[in-house]
Amino acid sequence: MAANSETVYIKADRNVEVTKAEVTLGDVVTMECANPSVVPKLNTIKLLKFHHTDKKHQNRTTVSILKVIECIHQQFPNMDVQNMGEADFIVTYEEQQTAGGAVHLMKVVGVVIISFIGAAFSIMAFNNDVGTTKMFSQIYELVTGKTNSGFTILELTYCIGLIIGILTFFNHFGKKKFTVDPTPMEVEMRLYENDIQTTLIETYSRKEKELDVGSTNTTGNHRS
Repeated sequence: MAANSETVYIKADRNVEVTKAEVTLGDVVTMECANPSVVPKLNTIKLLKFHHTDKKHQNRTTVSILKVIECIHQQFPNMDVQNMGEADFIVTYEEQQTAGGAVHLMKVVGVVIISFIGAAFSIMAFNNDVGTTKMFSQIYELVTGKTNSGFTILELTYCIGLIIGILTFFNHFGKKKFTVDPTPMEVEMRLYENDIQTTLIETYSRKEKELDVGSTNTTGNHRS
């Protein structure tokens, strides 16, 4: 093919969302070539397919840019590919579901009500020096006209709300995850691992113990 000798530049964002199970290169990367007939051919090359398209399975995967280059070279073996974007990127499959006007309006109203109640609770708790029990007693007496005699529906709903909020924030209960997103603990552990790896690399580099071009050091010849 004449396109085999062309140079193509590819660029992928870190997180790409697709709306169909069969994903092609044109769905996830942006490509540019001096030959205008090359890019349309590259856009149709199949990259991957999501076999499970329901909410019970994880419709997300990570792809190395080397996989993209491999797919291009399978069709154009002599194509020169220059990556201008991410080395690895995330592909998420989301089926398009357009909610009705009434459903969308109900969601907006629900978010507004929750936000209003949450803001009001925070302000009242702050003004009462975080005296939640005293504040609940005042609200109960204001609404019902009766003196709080102890445990009321306010304390019960508060406890239930705390449980729901904690489970939603940490995104798992036991070994079960509610969504495919990583939990806050997993995010912090990955950040911690990255910090450790960066520290080790910088430490070996500063002590001139890094194995580099022209270095004759071998593993085990020194103590860290």
